[in-house]
Amino acid sequence: MKKKYALFTNDVEDHSIWFNDLRYETGEKVVAEGMPILLDIYKKLNIKTTFFFTGYMAEKFPEVVRMVLPYGHEVASHGYSHKVAEAFDVLPLNKQIEHLNKSKQLLEDISGQEVISFRAPALRVNQHTPIALEETGFKIDSSVASQRFDMFLSFGGLNKLKWLTAPRLPYRTAKDNLFKKGNSSIIEVPLSAFFLPFTSTTMRIFQTLTFIQKRIINIESMLNEKPMVFDIHPNEFIDESSDVRVIKRRASNTISYFLKDVLRGRLKIKNLGNSCVPIYENLIIYFQSHNFDSLPLKEYCKTEGYL
Repeated sequence: MKKKYALFTNDVEDHSIWFNDLRYETGEKVVAEGMPILLDIYKKLNIKTTFFFTGYMAEKFPEVVRMVLPYGHEVASHGYSHKVAEAFDVLPLNKQIEHLNKSKQLLEDISGQEVISFRAPALRVNQHTPIALEETGFKIDSSVASQRFDMFLSFGGLNKLKWLTAPRLPYRTAKDNLFKKGNSSIIEVPLSAFFLPFTSTTMRIFQTLTFIQKRIINIESMLNEKPMVFDIHPNEFIDESSDVRVIKRRASNTISYFLKDVLRGRLKIKNLGNSCVPIYENLIIYFQSHNFDSLPLKEYCKTEGYL
């Protein structure tokens, strides 16, 4: 019988879905409200996951990293900054190395764990990223969403077109290309997708679609042992709707502003806060009931012989 894995992962940042902006106040709510809810879900359902923290969150709120340690979750890097202007697809090699080193050092100092897994903020990477990851001692990346096609709604869309031809199963990447197989030391564990993303945003907004997707994922895993890799954020379990909403403009031209800020911002606020809890629990229970084992990324790669 083929082994099936459900790899639940979490991106921890100070991004406000309600305001479409990075906010210190949102970081505070993530620590006080979002993280406890998410950790309770995992404790209740007895699964171990990977938490990708931005270095900024670790620096400003070190307790948010310490919160996951008693539960056995993996501490991983989400870069240092989640600012659009400091995304990895626009940073040169030396800046990527600087951001990775800073984030890695912060997280290791706080957690006492070796940090070897990385996910780029907004999944934005370029040809320098695998080199920077090797230079800074990372071994696992999960920034590629194979066969996902919604990049026109997000920043870095042209580079993300490479998702369409990226391998679906985990692979060792090329030295200068995370989207291709090669002989670097970096193992890519792609996020699950079938044209549209299989993520928490899709789960909250399009529940019928998610119902179909998880069944397809189960079938695919039975056929080729592809792990299910899911991404969620503790900021999805907080409610900021009592504050007057103003969507921050991040895109420079009108079309990009409408697609990436206005339209995306309006869609993403559905089922935030407590409404997200039963939806996510039901997703996890589905995979548990279909005999998927849940492991942190690091443990999955060790178990399957990638490390």
